[in-house]
Order: sequence, then C-alpha cells, then structure tokens
Amino acid sequence: MESTTPKSAIGRFFDKVGRTTVAGIEEVGNGGVMVAESLYWLFFGYRMKQPVRLNAVIQQMMDIGISAIPIIALLGGSISVTLAIQGIYTLRIFGAESHVTAGLAFIVVREFAPMITGILVAGRSGSALAARIGTMKINQEIDALKVMGVSPIRFLVAPPLIAMLIMVPCLTMMSNVVGLYLAGIYINVELGISLAAYLDQIIDILTIDDVLHGLGKSVIYAIEIAVIGVVNGASVEGGAEGVGKATTRSVVQAISAIIVTAMVVVILSTL
Repeated sequence: MESTTPKSAIGRFFDKVGRTTVAGIEEVGNGGVMVAESLYWLFFGYRMKQPVRLNAVIQQMMDIGISAIPIIALLGGSISVTLAIQGIYTLRIFGAESHVTAGLAFIVVREFAPMITGILVAGRSGSALAARIGTMKINQEIDALKVMGVSPIRFLVAPPLIAMLIMVPCLTMMSNVVGLYLAGIYINVELGISLAAYLDQIIDILTIDDVLHGLGKSVIYAIEIAVIGVVNGASVEGGAEGVGKATTRSVVQAISAIIVTAMVVVILSTL
C-alpha cells in the first residue's frame, strides 16, 4: 500500500495536468476558429444573405467605447500623473528631474495606456459578453439560432469582435492624450516647465513607431478580450452559478492574457 499510494497520487497529478493542458489548447483553438469565422462572415456574409448587422456593431461600439470614456479617462490620467510623480522623485536623486518627459512619454504610449485600456475593457465589456452568451446558452437561445439557420458566430461573436477592434485602439489613443496632458499639467506645476515646452519635448521624443507599437498592442488585447469572453460564455454549465463562474473566469483570463502579452511583446521588441 505504501508503494502504490505515491504512484497513484503522481498519476492523478499528471492526469490533471494533462487534462488541463488539453482543455487550454482546445480553448485557444476554439478562439482562433471563432476569429476566423467572424472575419469570414464579415467579408463574405453578404453573399450568403447573412451579413454582419451594422446596427449590432454600432450598438456594441457604443457599449464598449463611448460608455467607457469617463472611467478610462479618469484612470488613464490618474496613472499618468502617478508615473510623473514617481519619475520626478526618482530622477531628482540624480538631479535630472527635467528629463522626466522622456521616460513618461515612452511608458505611457507604449505600455500603460494600452494595458490599462485593455484591462478596463476586459472588466466592463469582456465580462458582460461572457455573461450574455452564457445566459443565452442556458436558455437554449443559441440552439434556437442554429435551428433557424442563423450562425451564432455571425450573430453573437462578429459584432463585439469588430467593435472591440475599432474601439479599443480609439480608447487607447484617447488615454494617451488625456494621460500625457494631465501629466504635463503636474510637471508644469512641479518643475515650472510650460505646457508648450512639454508638448515640444513629447513631439521630439515620440515617433510614429512608438504610437503604432501601443496601438498594435491594443488590437491584440481587443482580440483576446472578445475571444476569451465568448469562449467562457459558450462553456457555461450549471445555471446561474455557472454564468457567474464563467464571468469571473473570463475577467481573470483576459487580464492575465493582457499582462502576459505585454511582457512577451516587450521581450520580443528588445531582441
């Protein structure tokens, strides 16, 4: 008994690891298929007389983008001001606090604005998407769509995916502007650098590649948020409790994916 129990425990451990790995790979595969099918319906749906509904895309854009403007502006500006405060505090040790603009511009545009925007959209819209699709699955509405000959991908997945691909980069750009402006106000008060001089420094330091780097990340984050929300919503089981668990899981997975993606992109960009 003593010799078989550890082996049994080890076997169960590796069995659990294997099943979890396979399930994770399956979810990634399902997400890739959903993205491909959404693009297919977007470009070829009209030929099959089932185009992606423009009204649905616009409604999703309103929910994902316009409604999120206040909270993204508030948090984007707050984080940028915090970075300015910490940057001045750190550089003052070396007597170089006047150079805070360089580090602030790069870190806001390339990293923090896309990341904070993605995290907020994941918390607001990704969770709502998972809850909506999960509720529809429990109520067998998705099965009803299939019976009526309506593709659930075209009807449920394509509109939020397209809306996120449009609105997340727009929100990121807005976060850049608001964050850098509010940070500039603090720098003006603390160091006496005028906003005009601060703006000239920003223009001299940043390049188009820096801006595109941040926007490119936001596009990746948008795909991750939409896919994770849909996959978790479609996997709901067990009624209302299952919907709650899927919603929580979608937020955790989306935020984790955003942070890991940001780290991987930074590593790759330095190679």
